[in-house]
Amino acid sequence: MNFTEKQLERYSRHITLSEVGIEGQQKILKGRVLIIGAGGLGSPAILYLAAAGVGTLGIVDGDKVDRANLQRQIIHFTPDIDKPKVISAKEKTEQINPDVKVNVYQDLVTSKNIMDLIEDYDFVIDSTDNFAAKFLINDACVIAKKPYSHGGVLRFDGQTTTYLPGNSCYRCLFKRPPPKGAVPTCSQAGVLGATAGILGTIQATEALKFLIGKGNLLSNRLLIFNALGMDFRIVDFKKNSDCSICGDNPTITQLHDEELPL
Repeated sequence: MNFTEKQLERYSRHITLSEVGIEGQQKILKGRVLIIGAGGLGSPAILYLAAAGVGTLGIVDGDKVDRANLQRQIIHFTPDIDKPKVISAKEKTEQINPDVKVNVYQDLVTSKNIMDLIEDYDFVIDSTDNFAAKFLINDACVIAKKPYSHGGVLRFDGQTTTYLPGNSCYRCLFKRPPPKGAVPTCSQAGVLGATAGILGTIQATEALKFLIGKGNLLSNRLLIFNALGMDFRIVDFKKNSDCSICGDNPTITQLHDEELPL
């Protein structure tokens, strides 16, 4: 593709990087990334991917903007209260970068729609806030052989890993969701807004590295950080041959909506 003068100026800091250059920026502009959840993690991920020039962004979220979201979900502004999050996010994305095509899906992910949602995208970002969705996204991406970034945040803590087909998955780490009520929600325990921003930005970075084919992704590695102490550590983990979805003899062969055990 031929770059316009405006595009050369817009992406000049990327093009200057030897690891990106013209070829890498072309890959970004042709890339397709699906972000599931336009909240605390999805907001910075969407903003940075749009600014980077990812050609097509898909945004999935069934909720509307609430006043309590504004402390951390930075893609939404006060006038957006009661507006569908996908519409609010699309408006900001288009203002940031007219090069980006934005597809919106005002819905929650379920076992019935997730395979259709992820089908046309190169990379998926899990920015959801509940365990049922996280396990469903993992299972769908494993079955569809789609790379994706997992992210979770609570209080001052965050964790993220990247799944690449053929490598270890989320269920290799956590076999099943925790018992209902065992882990508090963000509304119950709170979350420092900037902590969500750190994690969402890391997820966007993983997506961009995947698109340009450079750097080391967090495959087979779990990045854990605590923003209060500003401590970061990486835990290496291996593919579990007994994993119920990606193991040698998987027991999960069809998608189902995970019910949290009591």
